[in-house]
Amino acid sequence: MRKILSITLLAAIILSSCKKDEVTDPNAKSDITLEFDNIVGNADLALNTATYTNSVGEAYTISKFDYYISNIKLKKPGGTEYIVPQDNSYFLVKESDATTHKINLSDIPVGEYNQVSFTLGVDSLRCTADISKRTGALDPAAGGTGMYWTWNSGYIFLKMEGTSPVSAMPDQEIFYHIGGFGGMTAPTINNIKTITLDFPAGIIANVKVGKKPDVHLLVDAKKVLDGTTNISIATSPMIMFDGASVNVANNYKNMFTVDHVHND
Repeated sequence: MRKILSITLLAAIILSSCKKDEVTDPNAKSDITLEFDNIVGNADLALNTATYTNSVGEAYTISKFDYYISNIKLKKPGGTEYIVPQDNSYFLVKESDATTHKINLSDIPVGEYNQVSFTLGVDSLRCTADISKRTGALDPAAGGTGMYWTWNSGYIFLKMEGTSPVSAMPDQEIFYHIGGFGGMTAPTINNIKTITLDFPAGIIANVKVGKKPDVHLLVDAKKVLDGTTNISIATSPMIMFDGASVNVANNYKNMFTVDHVHND
């Protein structure tokens, strides 16, 4: 009888010890990945090869599709929000470079998250900061090459280029370079967009020690031209820093959706 009791007591101690080991350290941190999958409508974005049609029936191809993601925040179901430190929160996604499609965020407090928000573009303070504060993807001479207007002292938030048979531009090219951060002392066009995305119902990103969830976002390039204002390529084959850029920015703010989450 004593032997049976001893075995039972030993089993209880082991079980209790295992349960204690399973308790999560409230200060523990891990990683999460945001994956940006560029598409056009229901098809994968294929640079230079595929032909697409906008809402007004004009055909076009895409040769470049780049955009800035910054100021990322993650939210838990209970409302607790984690803000990624700003210095570590600027990324340039380039369709031509697969290594930029996944953004790895480290030192994220463990827990369950069901919402992500971010800025499409570069905020005014960082746009006007000293060059020492604009490194990596923000360095106009390195990671941010081609995404900075030297003549306008500001970043191009989104760049879509390609061709269309209805374009009157040389070689039938199309150019949509959208920026404008509102200025400081002399306000200008403000095309900075904050996107907030809830995960699909019942889906969470479970950040655990040793586990790194992957949040898979679909980014529909078709919505650069289609949306609140349908852009005619024949009328506007090139839009940069002018009033029409506001219409493009209002369109592309709706091009992001959370498709699914991998919790490895």
